Amino acid sequence: MGDVVRAGGVREGFSVAGPEAGALAAEGDNLVLRAARALAEAAGLSAPVALALDKHLPVASGIGGGSADAAAALRLLNRVWGLGWPEARLAALALPLGADVPACVASRPCRMGGIGEALSPAPRLPAFGLVLANPRVALATPAVFRARSGDFSAPAALPPGWEDAAALARDLGALRNDLEAPAVALCPPVAGVLGALRALPGCLLARMSGSGATCFGVFAEVAAAEDAARLLPPAWWRWGGGLHAAPG
Repeated sequence: MGDVVRAGGVREGFSVAGPEAGALAAEGDNLVLRAARALAEAAGLSAPVALALDKHLPVASGIGGGSADAAAALRLLNRVWGLGWPEARLAALALPLGADVPACVASRPCRMGGIGEALSPAPRLPAFGLVLANPRVALATPAVFRARSGDFSAPAALPPGWEDAAALARDLGALRNDLEAPAVALCPPVAGVLGALRALPGCLLARMSGSGATCFGVFAEVAAAEDAARLLPPAWWRWGGGLHAAPG
């Protein structure tokens, strides 16, 4: 379901394909290209590279699709160019590209602090079902932050891990996304997506993802999430699947 970044060829270039490629048609300087240029400059390289992005995740949707694409480009070119840079060095290069990019370089569950540079291990996650839904409305992160007021919530006290989806939903249900209210004010369809998720059979918890407009629902089983996603309006971007339990 996710985006795919590929590298190849001897001539520099960038191409975008896939079901969500149209949203990037007018974007002259994609984050993948910026990541590639940043790595080449930092490494003192002028090696040309052809990059291709297969875009499946909606743009400006609050699930870090662009950030993950940039991080994938950094990891890929680090290998293709034989740099051998450690994760910490790539993460330091990633931060100016966007607050979410260092976490995507890590590519594992983590808690983020500061502006995205302070990463620590997330609690151990159980296997659970997940539904993602977006009303097909782009919502720019800077606009959401400008629309909010007041202090952010204090960092959550979380357990070392959760045994099952019900325990995860119970603890996360006591928390909130501080960006949800301003996002709904700017994009009322977000409230409709949250309501639709909460009405799905088996949904244990529904929240907005990041700065929106994508929202997610937690389910006990992968099959339940897959079935539930098909009940949402087909005009929305929607996905049902699940996460594997963390090792250990």
